[in-house]
Amino acid sequence: MRRTEFGEGEHRAAETLIAAALSEDLSSHGDRTCQALIDSQETGAVQIVSRSTGVLAGWPVVRQVFAQLDNQVVLDGELADGAPLQPGTCVATLTGPLSSLLIGERTALNFLSHLSGVATLTAEYVRRLAGTNCRLLDTRKTLPGYRVLQKYAVRCGGGTNHRLGLHDGILIKDNHLAACRGAGGRASVADAIRRARAADEHTELEVEVDSLDQLLDALQAHPDIVLLDNMSLESLTAAVAARNQRAPQVQLEASGGITLDTIAAIAGTGVERISVGAITHSAPNLDLGFDWAGGP
Repeated sequence: MRRTEFGEGEHRAAETLIAAALSEDLSSHGDRTCQALIDSQETGAVQIVSRSTGVLAGWPVVRQVFAQLDNQVVLDGELADGAPLQPGTCVATLTGPLSSLLIGERTALNFLSHLSGVATLTAEYVRRLAGTNCRLLDTRKTLPGYRVLQKYAVRCGGGTNHRLGLHDGILIKDNHLAACRGAGGRASVADAIRRARAADEHTELEVEVDSLDQLLDALQAHPDIVLLDNMSLESLTAAVAARNQRAPQVQLEASGGITLDTIAAIAGTGVERISVGAITHSAPNLDLGFDWAGGP
């Protein structure tokens, strides 16, 4: 999936998470610090500024934060998601009631820093694939509740989304094979593929293998994609050669322990897809500041 817009699904996911985040911060008592120190009529302005190099993602979520909190907050000069950031880049200026700006600060930055961190790490992995015919994909290794937004951030960074969940793709993994054992106490990969095809012939079908023997078995049943799990470069090269000879229409996807240092060599074996869980589960936050800009 290469869709990059922030659509209705992303909006709904953000709405739920923002409500939870504001509830965590405010409970039923509100912001006691602002209540003690800030006049409710006082206004001000802040700028969200990047303090490091990266890729912006999640700005529509920031808009939703302040829409939920106080529609008197005005956002100006906003950069679009996917924009490159350098230290000192101003993402946007926010003006409005000062207490609302201060209340929304941490919630807004939590979303924006995390999602921009995902986009930034994704963009670096994509950069390492330059000059190859290989695509970077994400996984289901996402924070509960954040999957739709994290996958959006992957797209902002130039990556491609794998299936969203168990509901929109068939992926036969090792535990599925173990659970549907065939004759002789072993699961035939090809038989599992055929059973899945018979049950649902329209949904994209992928199967995970961890050896060349399993790959050869799988290719007999012509899945759409074979996921090559934790294979060496030599095995990946041999897998591509076997696929080219026996079932050239089947795409190959490498996965398992892939890093920025190894991804280019893995792409060089000829696989069409590489999936990396780290771009969502291990992306560091991008450093962004919420800097006082004085009165409006």
